[in-house]
Amino acid sequence: MSEKDDDKVRLDKWLWAARFYKTRSLAKEAIDGGKVHCRGERCKPGKEPKVGEEYVIRTGFDERTVVVKALSMVRRGAPEAQLLYEETADSVKRREDASAMRKAGALGVQTDGRPTKKQRRQLFSFRDQE
Repeated sequence: MSEKDDDKVRLDKWLWAARFYKTRSLAKEAIDGGKVHCRGERCKPGKEPKVGEEYVIRTGFDERTVVVKALSMVRRGAPEAQLLYEETADSVKRREDASAMRKAGALGVQTDGRPTKKQRRQLFSFRDQE
């Protein structure tokens, strides 16, 4: 494959090659769903990424800000895929902080499990009092 072919790569194909999404169709769905932004705007799957452009990519709980370093139409191993982009230092810090908060349980309510029959009756009676 020549370098001219790598200059014209679709965004969904690049995201797949860079291993952000497992399949190209998942990458396309994420782009259509507004989970990929360039310069604060939603992208289209056919957009051609350029070297040096910055993208905000949301996968699951994580949001990454990456800068395109190289283009590729071929999906290779993870070490080679990581050479296609560089994640910003601010993005790495935000992801690590969010991960630590999730592990600490700060985002949700911690319970001891399902309420017992007695606790359920108390909840229903409390709710019905209003």
